[in-house]
Amino acid sequence: MKAIHLMLGMSILALAFSCTGSRFDDGDSCASLTEYVNPMVGTGGHGHVFLGANCPSGMVQLGPSQRVQGWDWCSGYNYSDTTLLGFSHTHLSGTGIGDLGDLLVMPMIKGSSYVSTFPVDSQLCAPGYYRVVLNDSGIEAELTATNRVGVHRYTFPADADTVYLRVDLGYGIGWDRVVESSIEIAADSLMFNGSRRSTGWANDQHFYFAAEMSKQPVQFYLADDRVGKVAVFAFLNDEDPIELKVGVSPVSCDNARENLLAEAKGRCFNQIALDADKAWNEVLGRVKVETDNETDKRKFYTALYHTMIAPSVFSDVNGDYRGADGNIYNTDGKFTNYTTLSLWDTYRAAHPLSTILFPERQNDYAETFINIYRQQGKLPVWHLHGNETDCMIGNPGVIVLSDLLLKGFVSDTLGAYDALKNSSMLDERSLSILKQYGYIPYDAPDVNESVAKGLEYAIADAAVARVARQLGYEDDAAYFDKRSKGYMAYFDPTIGFMRGKGIDGKFRNEIFDPFATSHRADDYCEGNGWQYTWLVSGDPDGLINLFGGPEQFTSKLDSLFIQESILNGDASPDISGFIGQYAHGNEPGHHILYLYNYVGQPEKGAPLLRQVMNDLYSDTPDGLCGNEDVGQMSAWFVMSSMGLYQVEPAGGKLAIGTPLFDRVKIEMPSGKSFEIVAKNNSPENIYVKSVRLNGVPHDRNFIDFSEIQDGGTLELEMVSAL
Repeated sequence: MKAIHLMLGMSILALAFSCTGSRFDDGDSCASLTEYVNPMVGTGGHGHVFLGANCPSGMVQLGPSQRVQGWDWCSGYNYSDTTLLGFSHTHLSGTGIGDLGDLLVMPMIKGSSYVSTFPVDSQLCAPGYYRVVLNDSGIEAELTATNRVGVHRYTFPADADTVYLRVDLGYGIGWDRVVESSIEIAADSLMFNGSRRSTGWANDQHFYFAAEMSKQPVQFYLADDRVGKVAVFAFLNDEDPIELKVGVSPVSCDNARENLLAEAKGRCFNQIALDADKAWNEVLGRVKVETDNETDKRKFYTALYHTMIAPSVFSDVNGDYRGADGNIYNTDGKFTNYTTLSLWDTYRAAHPLSTILFPERQNDYAETFINIYRQQGKLPVWHLHGNETDCMIGNPGVIVLSDLLLKGFVSDTLGAYDALKNSSMLDERSLSILKQYGYIPYDAPDVNESVAKGLEYAIADAAVARVARQLGYEDDAAYFDKRSKGYMAYFDPTIGFMRGKGIDGKFRNEIFDPFATSHRADDYCEGNGWQYTWLVSGDPDGLINLFGGPEQFTSKLDSLFIQESILNGDASPDISGFIGQYAHGNEPGHHILYLYNYVGQPEKGAPLLRQVMNDLYSDTPDGLCGNEDVGQMSAWFVMSSMGLYQVEPAGGKLAIGTPLFDRVKIEMPSGKSFEIVAKNNSPENIYVKSVRLNGVPHDRNFIDFSEIQDGGTLELEMVSAL
């Protein structure tokens, strides 16, 4: 019922936006792909997804903010909650930690509180637009955005005489705490600007803003709340809505003002909303899918939308940005700087997907990474608004940059290699121990999650080895290739699992329980022995050999999906979405179903892939089986539903799976296109019998990235049994 309500709302959106009358004067509203996006998906349960108005990869994520009541409010909003504190300009999407929430705005009437309930069915959300009606005051709140400007429109009840806007710099999501804040109001009182400096997950975040109101207040006052500056503006209600435009910047109020002028000056709310919708349609239009299943189509475009919320732009219109060392830099017009880099998650599918759909953006990512390395001495791990959080394990920035270089997207190859090598040779985050022993012993000083760390470093080292070999650094290639085999140390052939090994070279003495997991206190990271035994995506063939060959490997892999879906111990809530002991709700397992391709048996993965796509994703608020993790959960669905997945995260070989759609067409900026045609596709015909690439018989297990980049047609003959 909720999905029907939302789709009706999107149809209304397609008719209503322009400053003079109907929306979408181009007459193409019937083909609008944004009508297939349900932004409510993932806002319930453990999805942690951002809800609100933004542009693709925009600096602004303007949306409703609530009291944080636990882990499921990491984005500042959860579908189960019907209380609002206001609308803030920055949010995370799908993380496991809360932060941001900068500059909270709440409309009020005389006698109403700055906290209000709302009817769930009054919410209307489409890409670039959000609307809700507040119960306590009857105010209709609407939001839209440009890349760097949040735009509000508040319509007040006709019988209200004096109305108010409350601006709060004290509010923050999750770990966010204000260190200092300021608000200055211009002489004509139509403009105000200020700053907010906070600490939290991002240890030292700087946020600047410049705001313009469509009406002149009759009165205003400033106050020091116990946690930050507050301003309240009073207006006489003449029944016309109040529009508020807020430019933001990580650098200065002057830059925020420049962003506001460049992106929103002289443009009304409806024009901006229309342009946001067009921007979303443009990026969603990089992929066209053909199917009779409208639910699958909604799931696809909603997932694609979620992959494009971040990484987010982190440079102003003049090119200024705040670097990882806190200093101000300029892009000199050569690239766009980005932030919100959840790399432990997104290296697996979100970044490989982006290389296919947005090749023009990849050198910007590479330049961002290289500059972060130069400013903080290492490639990003989990970078947030100019701050290295060091969240999660391994060297995921190394993996992403290696993939970009191997695919030909990096202009500064020498700078990139310098960043890759030196980031891999540091002595922090257990790397010194890895270099000493060749693996990470569980009983080394200050070590936990030893197996998970070692497996992740092995993937990164394999990526660096490939880059070194491509660039002709044979000694480095040999060194990193040897180090990448460190994963072998954890494999216990007597039981067929990866497990902790000590400094003495012996496995842990206690009886091994592959179902056991203790959050941040064992040899794994948000997982157990069943789930981590397969995390050798940098060398799948080597993993197969550890088991004694394809037959033994396949038998063990088969058993993963028929185990009891239980966890022993203090399990992380991230471990979810079970098929046996396969846990799709967390990222370390996302490649596992495609390992069947490496033993020449993709037909074994096909029914499991369809099961995940059909049962663990839906178009409802609780439509994700785990938290979104800044696009990775959705990127898996996008890639898999197209019938492709990049198991080896650096290099470009993609496994062929089982597409949901009859036809997929990827439009490239070069003018080329790549089509995936699934002949006789149906819920029953899930197996790929044969493959042809541009009319020529092709391997049914894999396709290279370069073959997609060249354009053409991949034809899959689908059957119900093999």
